[in-house]
Amino acid sequence: MASITRNSVYNPRKQVMRVSVGVKFAICLLCVWWSVGRGVAADWQAPVAQLAQRIAGITGPGTVDLRVVSRSSLTFAETEDIRRKLLTELAAYGVQASATAQAASSVQVSLSENLQGYLWVAEIHQGANEPVVVMLSVSAGVGGSQAASTPFNIRKSLIWSGEQRILDLAVINGNPPHMIVLQPELIGLYRLQNSNWQLEQSLAVIHVRPWPRDLRGRLILRKDHLFDVYFPGVYCRSGIAPPLSVTCDDSDDPWPLTANPGDPRGFFSSTRNFFTGALSPGIRKQVNAPAFYSAAPLPRDQYTLWVFAGIDGRVHLLDGISDQMLPQLAWGSDIASVHSGCGNGWQILASSNEDGSADTVRAFEMSDREPVAVGPAVEFQGRISAFWSTDGTTATAISKNSENGKYEAYMLSIDCHR
Repeated sequence: MASITRNSVYNPRKQVMRVSVGVKFAICLLCVWWSVGRGVAADWQAPVAQLAQRIAGITGPGTVDLRVVSRSSLTFAETEDIRRKLLTELAAYGVQASATAQAASSVQVSLSENLQGYLWVAEIHQGANEPVVVMLSVSAGVGGSQAASTPFNIRKSLIWSGEQRILDLAVINGNPPHMIVLQPELIGLYRLQNSNWQLEQSLAVIHVRPWPRDLRGRLILRKDHLFDVYFPGVYCRSGIAPPLSVTCDDSDDPWPLTANPGDPRGFFSSTRNFFTGALSPGIRKQVNAPAFYSAAPLPRDQYTLWVFAGIDGRVHLLDGISDQMLPQLAWGSDIASVHSGCGNGWQILASSNEDGSADTVRAFEMSDREPVAVGPAVEFQGRISAFWSTDGTTATAISKNSENGKYEAYMLSIDCHR
């Protein structure tokens, strides 16, 4: 998601071996490794210079569409520092950054991490030629800081799996526990019996207009009745006593962004799959945000910082006064916040899809408004289709398993390692 942008001198192309990206073992054996010892530099300048030299040796002078993605514990500021230095070094070899489709080459640099330090991987594409991969091993001591510890783990618990599409899901703790499953045309009520969910009642969702192609829905548990359901242009409300009933009406009312009734609500487009940006109530003085796919609050001592995954591909931070953009994050369109009690107390769970196939979710803390990864990512067997904060301590993630074709609903929470 993050795009980058001396006289021209570069290494001869014959010094670099071309390999197929699909053969991972061959990559490990044949790609270029360049080790940088601890203490060689006080910042990232030395490894960045070496990586730029090797990239330029492959692309030659010209334009390049360069993307930098951090898969490590490096902070946003450190990643930005590396990106800026790489831009400068490439320019020295006559390689100019260009985000246009007309760029002669495209390069994705992944900043990874292993037990010994950092591993930077540059994947270089030129026309129809097979990609070239360059790898650079960087000691953890370079840059003046050690890799951040990873004391948190995301707990991923499978709640439900089925053939039919799921839009949202909620579990009601009780004796016995109950579960509500939201689907495009019906709402299913289940009871836990002998460790299995048994269907108790199905409620039809009545709507006049056809649903948008990429349908989203939101299920919210209530205290004075069982639940509310929000669809694009439709609001449904359950009855109180069993057997339950549900009433659905056309509505353009804003959707709740959290289960807390006092939090801001967002107006959802009736024909698309995102929020328009209009808020009611607003975030203090801010009644509008950029159009967004998802939003999550991070409570502070004196205010609440809201994080928005914008449809412009950027992460926006709103505090009631200002809108700060973090444009270089490799986050997807789905975020949620959870209160774990770990670290700063609240963390952001953010989806990502760096390989174009299956999604992952990683936990971040927003110290000084810079997202810092605080634990390993959890993987899914396909793409995440819905991701919502639930009771403040958990989030619901729904994905379609690419292997068996089933929709799977997971409950995500954070474990602290104390």
